[in-house]
Amino acid sequence: MSDVGSTVLKEPAPEDDPASLGEQATHRVSGRAWLLLLAGIGLVMLLGALGLRSDAQMAVLILVVVVALVFDYTNGFHDAANAIATAVSTRALTPRVALGMAAAMNMVGALLGVGVAKTVSEVITPPDGLHGLTVVAAGVLGAITWNLITWYFGLPSSSSHALIGGVVGAGLASSSSVNWSSVLDKVAIPMVLSPIVGFAMAYLLMVGILWTFRRSQPSRVGRRFRIAQTLSASSLALGHGLQDAQKTMGIIVLALVTTGHSDGDSVPWWVIILCAGALSAGTYAGGWRIMRTLGRKVIEVDPPKGFAAEATASIVLYATAFIWHAPISTTHTITSAIMGAGATKRLSAVRWGIAGNIITAWILTMPMAAAVAAAVYVIVHFFGA
Repeated sequence: MSDVGSTVLKEPAPEDDPASLGEQATHRVSGRAWLLLLAGIGLVMLLGALGLRSDAQMAVLILVVVVALVFDYTNGFHDAANAIATAVSTRALTPRVALGMAAAMNMVGALLGVGVAKTVSEVITPPDGLHGLTVVAAGVLGAITWNLITWYFGLPSSSSHALIGGVVGAGLASSSSVNWSSVLDKVAIPMVLSPIVGFAMAYLLMVGILWTFRRSQPSRVGRRFRIAQTLSASSLALGHGLQDAQKTMGIIVLALVTTGHSDGDSVPWWVIILCAGALSAGTYAGGWRIMRTLGRKVIEVDPPKGFAAEATASIVLYATAFIWHAPISTTHTITSAIMGAGATKRLSAVRWGIAGNIITAWILTMPMAAAVAAAVYVIVHFFGA
């Protein structure tokens, strides 16, 4: 058992490490990225205020749809590492092949259901018309801002909870009705349970793998599980598309409901296509910083552990999407599954300091996104009133 558990790939040389190259590239553009972020948020706030003053409801609706799709794109590159970090770090897939696969499976997953989208669209009941659009836009801007902050620091926080937190924060700032029962049952409880379930299931699955292959040659086991990881990583990417694209669909549906363009009972086909495409494009753009955190810094991942983590996370994502329609965090699920698989070697194999930083980001995500969204709403509503 210990032989298989200790089959860990060596760290690649720095010049061959795509994560290092990605980090270097990010460092070169980080200052420009922050300026673009601030300029983009300022421009959206200005356009929103002008739209409110001129009563240009259709223009503001289009602006909200565009902002939501930008969030979907940032969700893609922020969470690309979720599906492929372990497969890349174990060399089961090359980075570009893995990203292409993840982008394609994200697209397919986004087309498979709308249950999660309906849940997201029912989190708050904003005012009708332009005022409601302001609330929705502020919520999405709060989520985008927190996504980029955590991306910059390489922390795999939850885009899902950033979005929910942003919408709730803007809703509270605008005195909108918040569906607290839905937030509790479909967001808060799954937010707590999904990492626990992911950790436990990955631990048990990895124990089963170690026992089954206890007499096998570690090198042969590693080769087999690299092949298996192609399937498990694809499955995880499909689950990511199934979950995360629907959250943006829910936001756009919420905007359409506030302007009378939808009854909220269905998701228009064009919304599904746009959200699937934006998430897929963002996924292909990459996410090297977070990929390195998940793939190498939390534990040393070998192919059996990678397969166990990906397979477990996929099961949790499918169950919550199809059965409970709960918008859980792909990030929380795969990260906890990686920790669970790594803990089978020994608890000290998990780098709990890094894990603690990730957990801190998890805890801060909803309140911080909510605070940013509330501030955006107050500013836009003040100048647009």
